Amino acid sequence: MTGKKTALVVRGGWDGHQPVEATELFIPFLEENGYDLRVEESPKIYADADYMAGVDLVVQCMTMSAIERDEFEGLRTAVENGTGLAGWHGGIADSYRNTSDYLHLIGGQFACHPGKHSDECSGEQADNYVPYTVNMLPEAADHPITRGISDFDLVTEQYWVLSDDYIDVLATTTQKVHDWDPWHREVTSPAIWTRQWGEGRIFVCTPGHRVEILQDSNVRTIIERGLLWASR
Repeated sequence: MTGKKTALVVRGGWDGHQPVEATELFIPFLEENGYDLRVEESPKIYADADYMAGVDLVVQCMTMSAIERDEFEGLRTAVENGTGLAGWHGGIADSYRNTSDYLHLIGGQFACHPGKHSDECSGEQADNYVPYTVNMLPEAADHPITRGISDFDLVTEQYWVLSDDYIDVLATTTQKVHDWDPWHREVTSPAIWTRQWGEGRIFVCTPGHRVEILQDSNVRTIIERGLLWASR
């Protein structure tokens, strides 16, 4: 027996979120913290009940895409039995849009990322990059994921999230209102949250559009801590 924990990285979906490069950023961290790693390029592995029973942490970076019923049920069962589930941005909060039970498991779903005025848009990803603040909540002051981290600013996609009140929110972000927007007041969404599901823990960080955002010192620290917190 090695005494090591097991982490499963499931990555793929939309290439714009750099699923390979993004997950490779955190694999050395997990290895340094005593995890044996397995990497899969689809959610098919979730249907392997015998394997999933021994997984301590699932790191998912799978934007959109689809999941089969047996795959989803395998993931949910593993989490209910104590496997941690963690991820960032669209890799966890915009996965498997057609599977409502997955949205229920995660507790928050990407709705949109309002960007620049149409006159400023060029058709590039940067059309959706806006300056915004991640606001830490009082509950985050002593949480092991966010302890010592103050409000911080980013220029990237700002997720407008649809969520339920069974998530434990550590940080929020507030969408501004512009003259051209159809909404008429600011909208605050969860930006970082956790969720207890059965015996398992779920961690979600909505910042993380591309590697350069994941390399931000605050974002990276929060995600690294979140991976360890979620793990069995």
